[in-house]
Amino acid sequence: MKNKNSSVLLFFIVLFFASCAEVKNISYFQKLEPTAASAKQRNVYANYEARIKINDFLTITVVSSEPEASKMYNLVMPQVANASTMTNLQSEPSLQNYLVDIEGNINFPVFGKMHVAGLTRNEVTTMIQNKLSTAFTKEIPIVTVRFTNYAVNILGEVQRPGKFETNSDRMTIFEGLAMAGDLTIYGKRENVKVLRDKVDGTREYITVNLNDKNIIYSPAYYLEQNDVVYVEPNKSMSRSSKYGAAEQFGISSLSILLTLTSLIYTVVRVQ
Repeated sequence: MKNKNSSVLLFFIVLFFASCAEVKNISYFQKLEPTAASAKQRNVYANYEARIKINDFLTITVVSSEPEASKMYNLVMPQVANASTMTNLQSEPSLQNYLVDIEGNINFPVFGKMHVAGLTRNEVTTMIQNKLSTAFTKEIPIVTVRFTNYAVNILGEVQRPGKFETNSDRMTIFEGLAMAGDLTIYGKRENVKVLRDKVDGTREYITVNLNDKNIIYSPAYYLEQNDVVYVEPNKSMSRSSKYGAAEQFGISSLSILLTLTSLIYTVVRVQ
């Protein structure tokens, strides 16, 4: 009887540690050993700002107490005539987007081509304000620069893969994954890939370990516009993808049956 109880106890101990192993594979922030971040890493983390890239779309508004003076600096969409009444629409004019061309320029009213690729929104704002300072006598106009295409693509082992847009230009990889419903149980958390278009038009791949707390210092911690995040399937999912649903059910059932048979045999044998 003692041997029987020992076998049962051993079975539950093995089951416990197997369960712990599964939790370890899916938990975030497992690597908790303190790592000293460089001053540069801390500065990037605290002061992150998205930089404008080729093919970005921007809206730029210029507002001042001199409406007629600032009007010429706003790229307004042409008013469309109503086809039935042939009268001009009275709705508020909407602003057109500025496309950053392949050379990193936008075509700004009055000033013409301006190089903006590689700059932050604040840097573009300051540049335009400096150019406008000579044209306004009462005040420096309020210039607002915004991204209109800030979105990321999240694919692979997540609950809701797709393209996700945001009104902010400061999104962490965890915020992006939260939009996608988080990783599935089969997602490989230590080897997430981020495909990124760089400012100069080239591309780079960044590997991210979601289990490492030092991810906050990774260049992919803040997602940039049009990043592609890919979550690889783990080994279990990769193996099961070779079989259909019926085959997977059969394999799982057979595995459970063999385990139970082995357990019963062991218990009976030690009696």
